[in-house]
Amino acid sequence: MDQDNKEEDTVPAPLPANIVHQPPPPPPDTLPRGALDDEDGLSGFGSPKHGPTLSTSTSSFEALDPHDPNLSHLASLMFSHTSNYLQGELSAVLEDYTLLEQMNKATITKYADMRQIGGSVSRALKDLNEKYLALHPYLEQIDQIEDSVTKLEAAAYKLDAYSKRLEAKFKSLEKK
Repeated sequence: MDQDNKEEDTVPAPLPANIVHQPPPPPPDTLPRGALDDEDGLSGFGSPKHGPTLSTSTSSFEALDPHDPNLSHLASLMFSHTSNYLQGELSAVLEDYTLLEQMNKATITKYADMRQIGGSVSRALKDLNEKYLALHPYLEQIDQIEDSVTKLEAAAYKLDAYSKRLEAKFKSLEKK
C-alpha cells in the first residue's frame, strides 16, 4: 500500500520535445452496443448490455429495456407511501401554523380587551385624584376641627374635674 502511495505522489517526467502527444483513447461508454463477452453475457465493464452508465439517476432501469413488473409495482408503492408520508408531515405543519394563527388572533383580542380595561382604570384613577384634590381643602378643615374638638374635650374634662373638686369642697364646708 505504501508503494502505491509513493507512485501516486511522484510527478511524471516531462515528455521529450520530439514526441508528439496523442489524445487518450475514447471513454469506455462509447464502445459499440454489441461488444459483449461471450461467456457471461456481460461487457468488460460489468453492465449487462451497454457498458458503464454515467447516469446520475438512482434508477437501474434503462429507457427501452423491459423491467420486472413486480419491482415497478413496489417502486410505485414506495413512491406513493413516501408521498402520503410527506403530505401528512406537511399537513401537520400546516395545522401547527393554523393553530398558531388562531392563538395569535386570540392573544390580540385578549390584549385589546386588557388595553381597554387598563384605559378605563386609568380614567377612573384620574377622576378619583381630581376629586381628592377638590376635597383636600375640606379634609384639612376637618382635621383642624378634629384638633379643636380634641382640645375642647380635654378642656371639658378639666372643667368637669374642677367642678367635682369644687362641689366636694363646698359640701365639706357646708357640713362644718
